[in-house]
Amino acid sequence: MMRNVYTVGQVNSYIKNMFSQDFLLQSLSVKGEVSNCKYHSSGHIYFTLKDMKGTISCVMFAGNRSGLAFRMIEGMQVIVQGTVDVYERDGKYQLYAKSIEQDGAGALYEKFEKLKKELEEQGMFAPEYKKPIPRYARKIGVVTAPTGAAVRDIINIATRRNPYVQLILYPAIVQGEAAAPSIINGIHALEEMQVDVIIVGRGGGSIEDLWAFNEECVAQAVFDCSIPIISAVGHETDITIIDYVADLRAPTPSAAAELAVFDVFLTLQKIREQENNLNRLMKNKIEWNKIRLQAFSARVKMNSPLGKVREKKTWLMNLEEKLTYAMNGQIAEKRHSLEIYIEKLKGLSPLDKLNQGFSYVSDERGRTVTDINQVQVGDSLQIYLKNGKLAASVTGKE
Repeated sequence: MMRNVYTVGQVNSYIKNMFSQDFLLQSLSVKGEVSNCKYHSSGHIYFTLKDMKGTISCVMFAGNRSGLAFRMIEGMQVIVQGTVDVYERDGKYQLYAKSIEQDGAGALYEKFEKLKKELEEQGMFAPEYKKPIPRYARKIGVVTAPTGAAVRDIINIATRRNPYVQLILYPAIVQGEAAAPSIINGIHALEEMQVDVIIVGRGGGSIEDLWAFNEECVAQAVFDCSIPIISAVGHETDITIIDYVADLRAPTPSAAAELAVFDVFLTLQKIREQENNLNRLMKNKIEWNKIRLQAFSARVKMNSPLGKVREKKTWLMNLEEKLTYAMNGQIAEKRHSLEIYIEKLKGLSPLDKLNQGFSYVSDERGRTVTDINQVQVGDSLQIYLKNGKLAASVTGKE
């Protein structure tokens, strides 16, 4: 009996032809976990897709890599779209990838990055569009679920920091298909109420749970709102699109409450400290001005006309005392000299001689007669005695 014997190449070619004629294998999408991923220096990517029931070899040629927006790593869940064909040399079939996208959270992350890039290019993240958060907000709007840890944390912290602040809650749907329209309606409603600041957020969750805050329509509503908005979505590590668009990002709803609500007790303490500092500064200023006033008063008194007059009076009084003292000194000195002269004159005065019993004679012309030859008989003479004078006539001379 004759039998057909085929070469390996013929068999591989036949199988390849069978794969080529199967319409399903020409364009299909396969989901699985990346394994044994190798980026070749030629630009080709070789990897294996696996799941619980099997594996399949895959290759993406360098010419198709422009559609790959991320780098594949071990364990990543992806969806590969391409063609299943046979590599004749090795007799192995493999999936020739034309495009690859991340599956589940990975796909959402890819969508997140794409939208983030688009909105950033539109300028919605620009700092010049950020509105300042009012420091002393009195009416605060909150867009979040009416139940859950987020709203409780916001209420507790706001009450502890400032019991006088008014909180207005818009009970929004924060997860699922209806979440985005509900959040947008909450923003618009609180904007119409003219609150001072709006907190938009929710508690933590997966990227799927938080996806409403990554929707473009929600980001646009946050950007267009005339009221400052604080985003407070998830935990500190959770980042959403509205975190970039909002005027301020809080890592958690609790942190948002602390940023929006000023601590009234701390503020009152600061006011008291400022009051004490102001009183102390005012007191120091008053004391300093008192000292200046006293100095100016002394200068005014010193430079005033009355002061000058008093000063000159004092100077004149001192001068008068000095002059009087000098005059009295001169008088005393002259009096002393006069007494000496008097004593000397007394010693030379003929009157003192008269007191001793002597007398002197003068002629009619008042000349003292000291020589007998000065007079003639019949001349009139004056004889001066101790207590008077005598008129005499010369009757003879010897």
